Amino acid sequence: MQLTQALHRAVAIQPDALATVCGGRRHTFAQFRDRVARLAAGLRAGGVGHEDRVGILAHNSDRYVEAYMAIPWAGAVFNPVNTRWSAAEIAYSLDDSDTRVLLVDDPFVAMVPDLQARSRSLSTLIHVGDQPTPAGMVSYEALIAGHYPVPDAGRMGRDLAGVMYTGGTTGFPKGVMQSHEAYVFNAIVLAGEFQVRSDERMLHAAPMFHVADFCGSNAVWNMGGTHITLPSFTPLGVLQALERERITFAAMVPTMVQMMVDHPDAAGFDLSALRTLAYGGSPISEAVLERAQRLLPQVRFVQVYGMTELAPTITVLPAQLHSPEGLARGKLRSGGLPVAGVQVRIVGTDGQELPRGEVGEIIVKGPGVMLGYWGKPQETAQAIARAPNVGWMHTGDGGCMDHEGFVYVVDRVKDMIISGGENVYSTEVEQVVAQHPAVAACAVIGVPDEQWGERVHAVVVLKAGQQATAHEIREHCKPLIGGYKCPRSVEFVAALPTTGAGKVLKRVLREPHWKGRERQVA
Repeated sequence: MQLTQALHRAVAIQPDALATVCGGRRHTFAQFRDRVARLAAGLRAGGVGHEDRVGILAHNSDRYVEAYMAIPWAGAVFNPVNTRWSAAEIAYSLDDSDTRVLLVDDPFVAMVPDLQARSRSLSTLIHVGDQPTPAGMVSYEALIAGHYPVPDAGRMGRDLAGVMYTGGTTGFPKGVMQSHEAYVFNAIVLAGEFQVRSDERMLHAAPMFHVADFCGSNAVWNMGGTHITLPSFTPLGVLQALERERITFAAMVPTMVQMMVDHPDAAGFDLSALRTLAYGGSPISEAVLERAQRLLPQVRFVQVYGMTELAPTITVLPAQLHSPEGLARGKLRSGGLPVAGVQVRIVGTDGQELPRGEVGEIIVKGPGVMLGYWGKPQETAQAIARAPNVGWMHTGDGGCMDHEGFVYVVDRVKDMIISGGENVYSTEVEQVVAQHPAVAACAVIGVPDEQWGERVHAVVVLKAGQQATAHEIREHCKPLIGGYKCPRSVEFVAALPTTGAGKVLKRVLREPHWKGRERQVA
C-alpha cells in the first residue's frame, strides 16, 4: 500500500510506454520516474523533511501529476490547494497545516503577494508555469535539472500521504488527513469497478486538486495507463482532446457532462475511443444521461458516491444499471452499492442501525476512513469516534438503503450544498454574508439549478432603514470566499422562520424550491 509503487511497477514492465501528455510535452515512464526522483531531491535540498507539507496551487498539467508522485517520494505530504478559493481561504489552509513550500503556476503568480502578506508559514515558492520564473521564486525545471535522482523514501501503509482541505461546518476549511493505504485501497477498488486496462488513456479535465480526479488517476496508475492533462475544463477543449488523444477514460461531474454533450458541435467529433465515463459529486439527471448515451453509445457510465474523508469511495452505481432496466428498477436514482471492503449503515440519532427503507444518517467503515482532521481532535472524534459506532465515518448525509443494499442519498444532515460537484457549507457562506453592513440576518440553502445541480441561494433580512441588492451581496462575498460559494441568487425577506428556540427552519425555506421534486438532492 504505497502510492509510488504504481510508478515502480510501470517502469519495471513498460519503461518506454507513454506516462504523461501535456500539450507538446510527452514523457515515458522511465523519463517520468527520473523527473520525479530529481524533483524529490530538489525538495529535500530545499529543506523539505519527513512529513512536511508541500502545497500545489496550479491548474492541471503533467507537472501536477509529477508533484503527486515526487512529494511522497521525498518523504513529504501533499496539500493540493483548491484553485477556486480566495487568497484568505488559501492562506488559512497553508497556515493551518504549516505548509511552507508551495508550487505555483502562471495563473496564480499574481496572487502570491497577497498570500505572502496573509500567511505566516509560507516561505518557499516553486514556479511550475511555462512563463519566465518570477523574482523570489524557484524554477521547477531548474530544480529538476540541478539535482541527481534520490531513492524513494518508501512511505506506505498508514503513513500520512496527503492533507486535502474540504469545507468546514464551523466556517473554516478542514484538512482531511489520508494515508497511503486509503488512497491505494480506493485505487485498487476503482480499477476493478471502472474495468481499467493497461492501455488506458485518462483525460484530466476536472480539477486535479479534487480527490475525485486524484482517485481516478490512481486507478489508472495502478494499471500503467497514460495521463493526458488539460489546464481546465471547457466543453470544446474536452471534445477536441477526446478526439485528438483517443481518450479511453474520463472522470467528470454531471455539470461537465451536460455542457460537453450539449455543445452545438459535439456530434461532429470522433469520440469512439472513449470507453468509460465516471461521474460523481452529484447524481446525473435522466435527461442528461439520455443525451449523453445518445452521443456516446459505446460508453460505460459509472457513478461514484463518496467524500474526501473516505479517499473517497463509498458506493458505485455500475454501468449496467445506467439503462432502461436500472430506470425501471428505480436504481438510477441511487448512489449504488457499497464497494468491496466498505461497510455502510443507516443510523438514527441514537446511532442505532435503522430498518431498510428508513431515512437516517449514512455512516461508513473501511480502509478509506481518514486518519482525522488536521489539528482538530474534537471534530475528528465527532466524525469517527462517536459511540456506539467508533471507527465509523459519519458522513453527514441523510439517506436510506433498500432491501437489495442500494444506498439512496436524500438530504444533507450538515446543510451542505453541492454546486457543480463542489461542496459548499452553508454556515461558511452565512458568516460572510452576515458581514455586509446592511445585513441583519441570513440563511443559505441549496436550490435546484438546471446547470449546476444546486446553486447557492441566500435568504437575507436587512437591517432597519438599510438597502442592498443581490449584486451588492455577491460582490461583497467575492474577496472573502471562492466564487463558486458566493450566492448565485438572493432573496430578501422581512424575517426568517425559526423554531421556538430560535433555530432557523431551513426546511421551510427549501420547501417552495424543491416542491414536487422526487429527489431532494439535485
